[in-house]
Amino acid sequence: MAQLAAFEDLPIELLPLVLQHVVRPSHLASLCLVNTSFFSFAVPLLYERVFIYAWHKEGKSKVVKLFQTLADYPHRAQLVQQLVIRDFPKALQSKDYDMIRDLCLSGIRNCTNLRACTWTRHGSLTSPILVALGDCLRLSELEINGQHDDFYDPRILPRFVHLRKLSLIMPSGPVVDILPRWTHQNRETLQYLSLICKSSPRVTDRILQDIAPHLTNLEYLYLVGCPKVSHEGLCAVLSAAYKGVIGLGMEGLTSSFDMAAFSEHCNRAGLLSRLRSITLTVDEHTSLAQWQQHVLSLLANAPLQQFHISTVGGHVNHRLSDDFCEAIVTAHGDRLTRFSVHRMRMSLGAITDICARCVVLQQLFIVVENKDLDALGPCFARARNLRAVHVNRPLDFGSEDVSKRSYDKILSIARQCGPAVKQIGFNTRVFQVDRAVLVAEDGLVRTEVKLSPYENPEIPEQFLVVRT
Repeated sequence: MAQLAAFEDLPIELLPLVLQHVVRPSHLASLCLVNTSFFSFAVPLLYERVFIYAWHKEGKSKVVKLFQTLADYPHRAQLVQQLVIRDFPKALQSKDYDMIRDLCLSGIRNCTNLRACTWTRHGSLTSPILVALGDCLRLSELEINGQHDDFYDPRILPRFVHLRKLSLIMPSGPVVDILPRWTHQNRETLQYLSLICKSSPRVTDRILQDIAPHLTNLEYLYLVGCPKVSHEGLCAVLSAAYKGVIGLGMEGLTSSFDMAAFSEHCNRAGLLSRLRSITLTVDEHTSLAQWQQHVLSLLANAPLQQFHISTVGGHVNHRLSDDFCEAIVTAHGDRLTRFSVHRMRMSLGAITDICARCVVLQQLFIVVENKDLDALGPCFARARNLRAVHVNRPLDFGSEDVSKRSYDKILSIARQCGPAVKQIGFNTRVFQVDRAVLVAEDGLVRTEVKLSPYENPEIPEQFLVVRT
């Protein structure tokens, strides 16, 4: 009987392929210590993307350590391609503030290969930091907090040119006012625009109409919490994108948004002929039956692959109709890889139909009552390519905690899913689905399914504000 090869027998050329599946920075750091071969392959992966999230333990002190490293070791900083800063020390004494500012500036200047930057902590982004980031010549993706207040000068922003992706969170009036000039500066390259306003009235139809002529290359547009945006402003932008958009998010727009007129205009002009992903919200004042019919018309000619729908805010009275789900699946089921429903109840019949007829479905996010949990396993088992599933209870149900009883139910559901499922979630918790092959004394082989903590440092897709 031939002996199985040991790990050390594998060709060294396979090591980079193995290391690409390691997601935790702490694990990559440990791999750097194995030997020189591991070190040479693991170090670039360790520094390729560096990030600080608000929920990280001692996140603010890690900011200091991160920029100290980038400032002191330029050869390491040159490996950084993506910098994500979502937490930052605030309320500092003058001496400490000057020290951290200087570290940040020095560290950023050393990141000569920086391709993408996210800096969203309110009050932490300053004019000197923006100037330093603007000197990173390879920077093509920028996500920042748009509330400039007295922290930075919005007039610096148009210095960022050749941007492919731009995301603004809670932009202030002066930042919104500079958008026409800024988008003009990036008219040849800008493909992705996201404006997250959280019910601010600053982004309006007029603003969208002003920037539309500069968005000819736009492929992804996401508007969240823009109550002064109607179908007219949206049509202006979509009409200017000469290739047509691939991803579209329209969440929390004006309550008077005319879906019928929007659908008619898009179909008449063929604006969504490339659309692969859409995110929609519906408010409590909308006639759901009519709205759903207009949505079906809107998407009739789109090569849709990802469908996201939810209600605005915490409203939970709307129920996604079985007829609507059936129509979406009939029209797009052979392409849909993600079906995502948030804050809207749906029936087991609809879920079963989605799992049975969406033959390439990989991600499913749903809202069901607690009493229906036991019936979900057989539903999910019908989706043979399903990789990630998340189950939410209605927001009016009560506590978001996962009790022991709920945990056992989720484990039972995971054990009934197909072998492709790697992630399962319930309310605010996300678990990895691990499978171990066990050989009994009599030689019988069985697979044991267990739930383990979520390891990936990335935010799970179902919790993102903008789902792309």
